[in-house]
Amino acid sequence: MNDETLSNQAWAVLFARGVLGLIFFMAGGYKVFQLGALEHARQYFLPFQDTFLPVWSLWAVGVTIPFVELIAGALVILGFRVREALIALGVVLLIVTFGHLLKEPLYPFHEHVIPRLALLLFVLVMSRERDRFSVDHFLQSRNKSS
Repeated sequence: MNDETLSNQAWAVLFARGVLGLIFFMAGGYKVFQLGALEHARQYFLPFQDTFLPVWSLWAVGVTIPFVELIAGALVILGFRVREALIALGVVLLIVTFGHLLKEPLYPFHEHVIPRLALLLFVLVMSRERDRFSVDHFLQSRNKSS
């Protein structure tokens, strides 16, 4: 593979990672610092208490997700522990998808879930050596040269 192709792939991963990270980081920041994690659970998770899901699980997941989005979004932006952060955000997308389908089986996923999932999958399947503008790559390069 030539240098230009590697460079283009590095930029592609950076842009995809940056956009995805910002989407989750900003959503998490809003939910943690403006809305509040408890209010997030009340507004978006407690409406599911009429389903088979236990109320304690709605509170636990509803309060946890904003912090996962905030922290994992920041990690993705920085390019630090990207794989772990992407897996955490993938779990969030699965939970959101499950919840929407539980209430509305024909929910329009193209507006919310699919764009995030596409970016997440792209960054996840690209090899780590393509992600040259990341803290992970910097640390890996540093360890190899030591």
